[in-house]
Amino acid sequence: MKDVSSTLKYKGKDYKLIFNFNAMENIQEEFGSLEKWGKLCQPPDKTSEANIKALKFGIAAMINEGIDISNDENGTNDPPVTLKQVGRILSDVGSEQIAKALNEIVIKSTMSNEKNESSTKN
Repeated sequence: MKDVSSTLKYKGKDYKLIFNFNAMENIQEEFGSLEKWGKLCQPPDKTSEANIKALKFGIAAMINEGIDISNDENGTNDPPVTLKQVGRILSDVGSEQIAKALNEIVIKSTMSNEKNESSTKN
């Protein structure tokens, strides 16, 4: 699986969201499965609301994976974001951009998995 990413912009800074095995593992450890986490983040109808803790946790896991990768590649030592910082980022960025970033990651992840499955069949 290749790393799948998207970017959130907040106060002039780009926060790269990386959806890879490390981020998925963190989410699974907290919520039991990616499917459970996804259902919490995207309620089934317009009368329900997203679970804010699940949303913040998943975004934090993805941002922190992006920070870890950047630190490894660039020799930097940027600290991870906290859940409170993610809450501020998400409040400022807005639900539309968050939904767009998450959808982008899910679509890219699905396309990446489909390509990998078709290449292993050939």
